[in-house]
Amino acid sequence: MQKAYVIGVDYGTDSVRSIIVDAQNGEEKANSVFYYPQWKEGLYCNPSKNQFRQHPQDYLDGLKETIQNCLEGVSEEVKKAIKGIAIDTTGSTLVAVNEKGTPLALTNGFEKNPNAMFVLWKDHTAAKEAGEINQVARTWGGEDYTKFEGGIYSSEWYWAKILHVIREDESVRKSAKSWVEHCDWIPAVLTGNTNPKSMKRSRCAAGHKAMWHESFDGLPPDEFFKKIDPLLGGIRENLFSETYTSDVPAGNLTKEWAELLGLSEEVVVAVGAYDAHFGAVGGEIASYTLSKVIGTSTCDILIAPMEEMSDKLVKGICGQVDGSVVPGMLGLEAGQSAYGDIYAWFKKLISYPLSVINESSLIDEETKEKLLKEAAGQLIPKLSEEASKIAIEDSQIVAVDWMNGRRTPDANQLLKGAIMGLNLGSDAPGIFKALVEATAFGSKAIVERFLEEGVPIKQVIALGGVAKKSKYGMQVLADVLNMPIKVATSEQTCALGSAMFAAVASGIHATVGEAQKAMGSGFDAVYEPIPANVPKYAALYKEYQKLGKFIEGNTKA
Repeated sequence: MQKAYVIGVDYGTDSVRSIIVDAQNGEEKANSVFYYPQWKEGLYCNPSKNQFRQHPQDYLDGLKETIQNCLEGVSEEVKKAIKGIAIDTTGSTLVAVNEKGTPLALTNGFEKNPNAMFVLWKDHTAAKEAGEINQVARTWGGEDYTKFEGGIYSSEWYWAKILHVIREDESVRKSAKSWVEHCDWIPAVLTGNTNPKSMKRSRCAAGHKAMWHESFDGLPPDEFFKKIDPLLGGIRENLFSETYTSDVPAGNLTKEWAELLGLSEEVVVAVGAYDAHFGAVGGEIASYTLSKVIGTSTCDILIAPMEEMSDKLVKGICGQVDGSVVPGMLGLEAGQSAYGDIYAWFKKLISYPLSVINESSLIDEETKEKLLKEAAGQLIPKLSEEASKIAIEDSQIVAVDWMNGRRTPDANQLLKGAIMGLNLGSDAPGIFKALVEATAFGSKAIVERFLEEGVPIKQVIALGGVAKKSKYGMQVLADVLNMPIKVATSEQTCALGSAMFAAVASGIHATVGEAQKAMGSGFDAVYEPIPANVPKYAALYKEYQKLGKFIEGNTKA
């Protein structure tokens, strides 16, 4: 068989990475990572207000640099044999565009306007708007258009963000001709079809976040949106009615991008999707497998045969969509709004005293830099080591993992995290232990919701940075869930999933299943639950639930 290669591109929260993969055996030939410069500087963000925006120029620069870097590391033979590209992104991460499909931040007068930039998935400035959408959906007298999205619309999603931006910024409202998801925009740019009305929109993004469903004949009607706010009137007609699964080509590389990258114009670009959904495919998800993409947050993905789920509506999750993960299968999404972000927050919190080192005159600048770097690298491993020594039954500290709100079950981005049970003997490892347990308890709440709704879970697989790096965190998760956790081998599982879809869209493999079988990397670790720990964590989980109810009750008040 003639050699064929594909490119998988994975846009994460902090960076974009690209990989070149042998489509016949999954071997990675090259990889490159680009950290968004403006995001790294904290530009256009206000964490105290839950505002997180990203500039489209960072996305374009990262796309160009990572693919070019990858191509520089392979032979001419490999370059000539590249057949397809697929892109995954975070979501719902959307942007206002003009009539040509250009993000407003790339046009005159909007270059530094956060409302003209991509509204990142974890931006929760639209909490009020999400609440209004939920209220109207339940009371307006017609179809509840949130029913396929768990019955609760979130501030992390498409329409809430649009409404918040157009209310806040008249200039954006008047200039925006349409709104485009990140995972739709990058394939549109590469193929030259950025027209908002004709670009191929992702089934994954539209179904899980924009209330699109075939039984609705697409998006909800304009009448529904006007009930929420007249400002939403007319926006629907400039969006889309059709959506596509990611085994479908979005088009071919334009002449300009082919020349820029040094590739053929025959290279096929697949329809895009969200990172966790592609990651689940890269992690070899199968029927009733729960795939946990564990990074800054978690996305929990499960697939099931359509015929077995036709009469089920799972409450409080992030949607159930035909073909959003694997074409022909129902894709169900849940997740936690913060996971690794909680560990990073605690690390930053207790690292504050190290700032005095920068003021010290006792050591030179080079030594300061080395010392701070060493401390930063050792802090989480040391905390994990010490936390693992604390007996579960001796822990008096309980935490709740809602530092960035609650995604599922039952989205509520107004909720806050908490730590309870502190005394003068509490130390950093003890608090860190409680935070790790809280993230595992949040995962357990999701598993319980699926089971309560009649969706079985046959196995759990984990992928992403936390899954690969935190042995302590994965063991706690296995103990709390009382289920084995299989960790995917690939360091870039989302990008690998993208590569698999590139291989299917370009015709190298006929189905996603065939691509998984040929290109999958398997698993390199399995965390078995420790029997003695299971009942101890079951008892502690009840305390987590009690604290959660207290927080939620007071938040409502």
